[in-house]
Amino acid sequence: MTAGAVLFALGLTMLAGLSTGIGSALAFYTKRTNEKFLSAALGFSAGVMIYVSLVEIFAKAQNSLELVYGPTKGSWITTLGFFAGIGIIALIDHFVPSEENPHEMRDVGEMAATAEEKERSKNDALMRMGLFSALAITIHNFPEGLATFVGALHEPALGVSIAVAIAIHNIPEGIAVSVPIYFATGSRRKAFRYSFLSGLTEPLGAVVGFFLLRSFISDAMFGIVFALVAGIMVYISLDELLPTAEKYGEHHVAIYGLIAGMGVMALSLLLLA
Repeated sequence: MTAGAVLFALGLTMLAGLSTGIGSALAFYTKRTNEKFLSAALGFSAGVMIYVSLVEIFAKAQNSLELVYGPTKGSWITTLGFFAGIGIIALIDHFVPSEENPHEMRDVGEMAATAEEKERSKNDALMRMGLFSALAITIHNFPEGLATFVGALHEPALGVSIAVAIAIHNIPEGIAVSVPIYFATGSRRKAFRYSFLSGLTEPLGAVVGFFLLRSFISDAMFGIVFALVAGIMVYISLDELLPTAEKYGEHHVAIYGLIAGMGVMALSLLLLA
């Protein structure tokens, strides 16, 4: 493992995390978000994440673990790791109240209506919503950052695929943090700062995870982490990205985006094979 490989993986993770800033820009500099575009983009991201998780990441996890533990035990550990990843991210979602969960998406129009209807005395509630969204995103981004980092470290092309999918996924999270804070304070700068800082959690998760796991890096460790990552990404896609894509736009726009994401991911894997 070279210093260059570590820096490349960290750079990808940084870019994926800081895409929350794109969400802030969409929120501040358009009167209304382009809902069809967001719907297609979220569907596309879900397609990429589902395809790469089930076809590429799960298979790599199984191959690594079978080399260490044999076909039967390796397959069992891979499957258990996959569902453990689903369990971890589901548990995190469970402990974040839906009113303050960034994955319970609200578009910019809804936030504007809320701000107009509420009196100035209720701005504290909006500020609290934004801060709790930032906290929730911080918790969610930790495993996502580790997923991107480990993927890029093990195989750069795979890391790029994960980073692109997670970057698209992070755009509406930037909206979820910045819009309520902006309407509560009237400060675009303050709202952007909180959104930006919440995105920094992804590279932080990568760095912390790397220092905790670097002494244990092996085929077995990569296999277990990849199995967890596959489960986490499938859960995010089915529980967050697709429902949000449906909310932002028409059903078929989200599905076309999903299929396009799978197609692009499949083609990229074939070309890189």
